Amino acid sequence: MTTRVTHHPPTTRRAGFTLLEMVIAVLLTAMLIGMVFSISRSSLALGNSVITSQNEEMLHQAFFELLSKRFSSLPGNTRFELTVEDSRGQYLSDLTLQKVPLSFTWGGSPQVAKAVQLSTVRRRSGFLSIVLRYYQNEILEDSETTGGQSSLPEEPFAEIELLSDVAYFEWRVLDGRTMEWQYDWDIQGRLPIQLELVMSIGARGEEIRHIFWISPKQNPEVVLRQNLQNQGGAQPGAQPGAQPGGQPGGRPGGGGGSGRPGGVTIPGNPGSGQGTRPGQPPSPRK
Repeated sequence: MTTRVTHHPPTTRRAGFTLLEMVIAVLLTAMLIGMVFSISRSSLALGNSVITSQNEEMLHQAFFELLSKRFSSLPGNTRFELTVEDSRGQYLSDLTLQKVPLSFTWGGSPQVAKAVQLSTVRRRSGFLSIVLRYYQNEILEDSETTGGQSSLPEEPFAEIELLSDVAYFEWRVLDGRTMEWQYDWDIQGRLPIQLELVMSIGARGEEIRHIFWISPKQNPEVVLRQNLQNQGGAQPGAQPGAQPGGQPGGRPGGGGGSGRPGGVTIPGNPGSGQGTRPGQPPSPRK
């Protein structure tokens, strides 16, 4: 008996992926790419937010340092005036400094500013901008250079925007004689001893409160007059015991009764400018 053995050829499987495997691989790849892009986008947004916050903080710090240096270096004869106006719930202020030596280069040519003004300007957005203005002439009333000039307002020759998108910007000044806080200042001949600034930037910005000190300084004009009088007292041919401009043994200036050399009276009226003047807006928030 003969047995027939039938040999079947071995079945071969094609190498490769099925359609289902390809679809799953593409989906997994897309998910991984999406996760990578999402993490990268979040990291970039966080980095940009940190950089923006740091830049704003540096800008605010530079603003406060500029004011601190300016206020600490004021000479004793500085003319200081602060006015405030209530405008639709926001307080607009003008802080003016005169007789402050300031020379710089603007537009390639040397300039000298006899008056500097830090003002708040309302923008269409409803926010405020803090603007620093430079004037070639003195702009306050009763100034020597404004006498006899036109009543038209002086125009600044240079203007710099220091801050923008400010929600509110309010000053208070401390009178060193009465130790009372005021919201305006127009006392000629003396300066406040302290300034307080309360401000906020942006719609949801935190309130920032900063204190500036003004160190008392002697009026250089009075010192110069005293030195000139002392030098005049040593002129040759003067009678023994005679004082300059007076009789022998008398007071300087012929005994004017002022008690100061040459009868010099330091400007300033203690007690003036106290509180809020008639017609002024209500006091800003405390």
